[in-house]
Amino acid sequence: MDIELNEAQLEIQKLCRAFAAKELTPHARQWDEFHRFPAEAVKLLGEMGLMGVAVPEQWGGPGLDNVSYAVAMEEISRGCAGTGVIVSVSNSLYCDPVLKYGNDDQKREWLAPFARGEKLGCFALTEPQSGSDAAEMMTTAKLDGDCYVLEGTKNFITNGPQAEAVLVFAMTNPGAKHRGISAFIVPTDAPGFSRGKPDDKLGIRASGSCSLFFENCRVPVAQRLGRENEGFRIAMGTLDGGRIGIAAQALGIARAAFEEALAYSRDRKAFGTPICEHQAIQFMLADMATEIDAARLLVWQAAAMKDAGVRHTAQSSMAKLFASEMSGRVTTRALQIFGGYGYTKDYDVERHFRDAKITEIYEGTSEIQRIVIAATGLRE
Repeated sequence: MDIELNEAQLEIQKLCRAFAAKELTPHARQWDEFHRFPAEAVKLLGEMGLMGVAVPEQWGGPGLDNVSYAVAMEEISRGCAGTGVIVSVSNSLYCDPVLKYGNDDQKREWLAPFARGEKLGCFALTEPQSGSDAAEMMTTAKLDGDCYVLEGTKNFITNGPQAEAVLVFAMTNPGAKHRGISAFIVPTDAPGFSRGKPDDKLGIRASGSCSLFFENCRVPVAQRLGRENEGFRIAMGTLDGGRIGIAAQALGIARAAFEEALAYSRDRKAFGTPICEHQAIQFMLADMATEIDAARLLVWQAAAMKDAGVRHTAQSSMAKLFASEMSGRVTTRALQIFGGYGYTKDYDVERHFRDAKITEIYEGTSEIQRIVIAATGLRE
């Protein structure tokens, strides 16, 4: 793998860095405080082709590679982590599986306008009683003529309050456990579909999430994604790519905290000298910089493997595991460097500290990533 970005990737990095500085960073604190969805910023990102980065032009995207996507995600999340996860879900969890498993009719209706950013999609796998163990889901889909009837509840669904379509997973053969799950594209104006109130979260509060309810919700057979009972494979394959996006999000959060702590350490004085001249602070900054660069290489490796079309399950899990836990360590150290000021809302570092935590939880907890990595190694 080439660890240097090519010209096109560097251009994406430059474009997204400038966009984040102008359109995201100045508003991120207010969006966080008021749980405000960044609608205008998301619209602009769609116009820039960043809601479906790897989708071919034929289906509404710019047809870029996944390394470009990872680079874009880092820069956007550096500006606003909530906006970052909105972009990640659109790219990794909605557009990617529809592109991979959808037929041409499905791509025309359920991919192209989403890749262009005209509509927003979401991914509904988690339920109140089944998170890490997706095979325990209770949502069912029973065939009735030319429709499936969906019954059940999904929760913690990112983009749920704003989405126009849901990629939902449901049991079509409950007795078969994970081998009996199917995937469906459900428009949010479908009869029998409803949403709960938005979740009141610790962090990434610009990104809306909520519970979704399906009560006698009829979905045409034509909106099943892939073959019946293929849903678990679709979900797990989708999460392989999704973990690259979340790892890049964690990387962006960490970089924001590090850069702000570095600048603060040059200005803040203690014992007559800037605190960056004290060895204790230098050691923290050195560890932060090292871990950020190490995480970035893991992210780029996983993205490059996806671009090459080779299996990247373990590498995506490694990137997600290391980057998310690294982000927790870096934001903690950054807050420590700010001292008492870091514990107030006068600086953004407390927001980065809160935002980092979720990256260790969603799209597979750190514990699940370790299981995946170990299982992959044991099979070899």
